[in-house]
Amino acid sequence: MNVRRQHISGVAVAAATALGLGVLSACSTDSVAVGSTDKFDVVASFYPMAFLAERIGGNHVHVTSLTKPGQEPHDLEVSVRQRVGLEAADAVLYLKNLQPAVDDAVAQSEARTKIDAAALTKLEGHGNEVGGHAAEHDTHEGEESAGLDPHIWLDPVKYAEVAKGVGAAFEKADPGHAADYRKNTAALVDRLDELNTRFKDGLAHTDSKVFITTHAAFGYLAERYGLTEEAINGLDPESEPSVNRVKDLERMAKADGVTTVFYETLVSDKTARTVAQDAGLKTDVLDPIEGITDKSRGTDYFSVQEANLKALRTALGAK
Repeated sequence: MNVRRQHISGVAVAAATALGLGVLSACSTDSVAVGSTDKFDVVASFYPMAFLAERIGGNHVHVTSLTKPGQEPHDLEVSVRQRVGLEAADAVLYLKNLQPAVDDAVAQSEARTKIDAAALTKLEGHGNEVGGHAAEHDTHEGEESAGLDPHIWLDPVKYAEVAKGVGAAFEKADPGHAADYRKNTAALVDRLDELNTRFKDGLAHTDSKVFITTHAAFGYLAERYGLTEEAINGLDPESEPSVNRVKDLERMAKADGVTTVFYETLVSDKTARTVAQDAGLKTDVLDPIEGITDKSRGTDYFSVQEANLKALRTALGAK
């Protein structure tokens, strides 16, 4: 339904033409025919944003994601074809400070509606340790300094706040379908409220309140439910932990009754398994839901979150 196609950036068009891409080629594999439909065309930065757009937009939207299934979103590089797609979109939905390449591309884009999910809730500074009291014996040597944590979608309450903001933005940008967007947003928020209750009740009584993850993606979730996340790496999943950090984790695991080191599906589990083996711990998956693949323990956000809750309950000794 895009009415701005004639205003697509000349630079983007020139770049696409030079590479023989075609401005809105239906043959694109990383940005399929953005702007060529009769629907409200939304470009989402990665899965949690695409999920919101699809649930809120329903049949009125056509959603494409800049991040392919199985691709680690932090490392995304935006292609020329994708930049052209941004120009053609009716709306761009992204999460600032998670994907630097996307931030740059959106800033340079002339897309009419830019929705920054990070501006729809409050971000907090998180480092390797997030949550309540981890352990006084943890020296925190070599710990990553706190930075603004973008992993807001893993907290159902914050994700609901973002959903409300996205719904309002869709209503404003596409007023002809405002009533449906409002209805869909309310239904999504209700489901997130139910998920919040399940997490709250399911993690209320556990033997331990501390869990170890590959990287610090679960800080908001930990704070929401009175837990402490100790991350091998910081906010960057590819960073390497120091020797002191690994020793701290091993000491903490013994003192706080930690049973499990959690790893992810989109990054290497080598470090997590090494730490677990050295400390005599189990391993399991705790999915940051940055993308859905055939390795995911579910087919969408809600089913994977349910799997995460089950994994946490088992690891923490829920009663």
